[in-house]
Formats: sequence, C-alpha cells, structure tokens
Amino acid sequence: MDKAFQMTKARSDTPPKRPVMLAIAGDSAAGKTTLAKGLVEAIGADRCTMMCVDDYHRYDRGERKQLPFTALHPDCNYMSIMEQHLQLLATGEPILKPIYDHGTGQLVRPVLVEPKDVVIVEGLLPLYSKMSRACFDVRVYLDPPEELRRQWKVTRDTTKRGYSKEQVLAELDRREAESAEFIRPQREYADVVVRFSPIAVRHDPPGTPLSAELMLRPTIHHPDLTGVLVPGMRRAIHQKLERDENGRPVDTVHVHGYVSLEESRLVEKTIWSALGYEGEAPACLGTLGDAPRSEPLAITQLLLLYHVLDLLGTPHS
Repeated sequence: MDKAFQMTKARSDTPPKRPVMLAIAGDSAAGKTTLAKGLVEAIGADRCTMMCVDDYHRYDRGERKQLPFTALHPDCNYMSIMEQHLQLLATGEPILKPIYDHGTGQLVRPVLVEPKDVVIVEGLLPLYSKMSRACFDVRVYLDPPEELRRQWKVTRDTTKRGYSKEQVLAELDRREAESAEFIRPQREYADVVVRFSPIAVRHDPPGTPLSAELMLRPTIHHPDLTGVLVPGMRRAIHQKLERDENGRPVDTVHVHGYVSLEESRLVEKTIWSALGYEGEAPACLGTLGDAPRSEPLAITQLLLLYHVLDLLGTPHS
C-alpha cells in the first residue's frame, strides 16, 4: 500500500477531540475582547483558541457606506459560512477563517484556525441563529448600560481606530435600530448575562470601580457558591433570586466594585478554593490594559473559568 495513503488513512481513522466551546456575544465595545483575553491567558494560549466572528463581514468599510444597513445586520455578514465554521470547530476540525482589519476597514487574507482544548468565540452575532447557538457549551452575553457602552465605543474608536467623536456618535445612532433588532435579542439565549455598571442606588465618587451583575440561568450547571456567600462576604458579593426579562426565576450574583482590594481578593481566593483548587487564582484575571485591575472583572472571569475547567474535566489540585 502506498505510504502516503497509509498516513492519510491513519489520520482519518482518528476522530478529532471535541473542544469546549464558549461564546461571548454583545454589542460593539461591550467588553467582549477584554473578557475573553483574560480567560485565554488564564487557561493558557497553548490550550485555547480565540476568534472573532466579526471577521465574517461580506463588505469592506468603503462598500458598506453605500449600503442601507450596517455591519450589525446579518445580511452584511456571511452567516451561513460562520455557522459552518463553528460546527467544524465544535467537532475539532480546522477552518480557513476570513479576516477583517478593523484598523483599515479592509478584508484581508484568511488564516488557518485550529481548535485547541478550548475555543472562545466573541463578536456581534455568535448567538444569532439556532444553528450557531447549538455549537456552544457555554453562552455569555455582555449587557452594559447603553450610556456606558457608548462612552466605551467613543473612547475605543477615537483612540484606536482613527474616528472622530462626531463620527462615532453618528454611527451609533445609525446602528441603533439594528442593535435592537439583531444584537440585544441574543441576550435571551445566554446561559450567563454579565453587566458591568455603577450601582444605581449608591452615589460613589468618580473613579469607583464598576460593579458586576451576573444573571445565572439554569440552562447549565453553575458552581456552588454556598461557601462563598456567607455573611462575612456580603459586602463584596451576594446572590439574589430574581426574574429575567421574561419573568423566569434566575439567580443573580452581585459583585461590588466599591469594596477594598483585600475583601475582593479574599472572595477570589475563597471561590478558587471552593471550586476545589489550591493556591491563588490566576493573577492575570481582571486585567484592563493600562488601567487598574478590576476585581469584579476578575471574579466574573473566575466564575466563567469554572465552567471551562469543569467541562474540560481538569483534575482539581
């Protein structure tokens, strides 16, 4: 038998390992990439593949100026190709992924993406269709207050993408109808809905870190936080039984940004220990570029990290 044929046959007889698939959906500048990068660093780049589905744009920036819809509209994206690629990744197969350069607005050469133990997918529309949603083990939606998201988008697009403030605000207004029609409805399909924001009933001074609110829907198994949510920890973190937008009961974890660093670090250590791990939680969690570390972000990433490690079957130390 031909040697090359033997090698090919041997490879095809070995089914690829199915990775853990995690989706992070949300509107533009909601914090998806920041959340995802911390998880990748904690898991390890050698074990984690991260990709953005905003690369599946049909048109470059110049072409979109002539269209009656924006990049948020499914018709502006190769949704069927995205679904096909997500299915391939979910079964352990590589893909040749398109690339959209956000700096230049151009569609450039595609790249080979091979799934590792964990695949983290972030972007505007990963939870839009039933087919794409079925590819994920854990589905997250980022839902900051709209006023805050607009501030983040203005800051990002003026400092990193070469736009003026007036251009960014005009584009936000142009996108609003499509955000409401195509982006925000994905919130309904998330297992975890995350909101970073100030606490409405408090009047904290400027510079107070944002707090985090995590809606934990019973669509997946969440960690048991009984050992963490004790009276001594309530100033930093507490949990309430609430109702989501459809009236369904959900557990919501509130992580307070105004507490001291020592209190937050104690919560992180307690959660890490309660999940069965020894030592300190990964130090990379909570990173915000050059800004001070966010403890609510770190705790949010830690709870999402639980889901990934649990699905990987990572043995506890």
